[in-house]
Amino acid sequence: MSKIKCIIIEDEPLAVKILSDYISLVPFLELKSTFKDAIRATEFLRDNKIDLIFLDIHLPKLKGIAFLKTLPHPPAVIITTAYHQYAVEGFNLNVTDYLLKPFDYERFLSAVAKVKTAHKEEYDPTVKDEIKDFIFLNVQKKKMKISFQEIIYIESQREYVKIITTKKEYISKISTHELETLLPVNHFKRIHRSFIVAVGKIESYTAKSVELAGGVSIPIGRGYSGAIENL
Repeated sequence: MSKIKCIIIEDEPLAVKILSDYISLVPFLELKSTFKDAIRATEFLRDNKIDLIFLDIHLPKLKGIAFLKTLPHPPAVIITTAYHQYAVEGFNLNVTDYLLKPFDYERFLSAVAKVKTAHKEEYDPTVKDEIKDFIFLNVQKKKMKISFQEIIYIESQREYVKIITTKKEYISKISTHELETLLPVNHFKRIHRSFIVAVGKIESYTAKSVELAGGVSIPIGRGYSGAIENL
């Protein structure tokens, strides 16, 4: 798969440095340029094809949401902001994710993994035909087949994860962000640095927690408040 070409539109130097450092750690991302305002970014986009924009909301001259509305065919967009009140408007504009500052590297990986999945499907037509409804994971020295339909939620336990399904629980040595890249992005949502939930198993939710099938309540992490706004 070709690298995902991205730009940063952000007027805070520290935020630009953090994003640039995070991007440099991800092999499938390629940072093409950074911009302090959306006007200069617009000029760049006229002559360059970009796959992903990291977009701040509060920018000089032209605000992030207003800029996004000017793009007739926008690439994938991940909003980065300290203001949670724009989450709903952002998702109405089909942004891929909404990162609430300050966000850590693990939360960043969760967001770009969604872009990677969509990018792969767009440039490799065979991917959609090969999508499976199960995954094989190492469990007690065996490769166990786990159906996506049976998963209720996934909980991080340091270098291990606990997968809770409708049948039983499994413990596998894999990181949550690595496992997240293997899950269907439309059917699973990361709502906390330690929890990924199955969308189909959500029965209700508030601003602070999600109620799953069986009465299980999972907290929503501070940096993940926009994760389920577009359900």
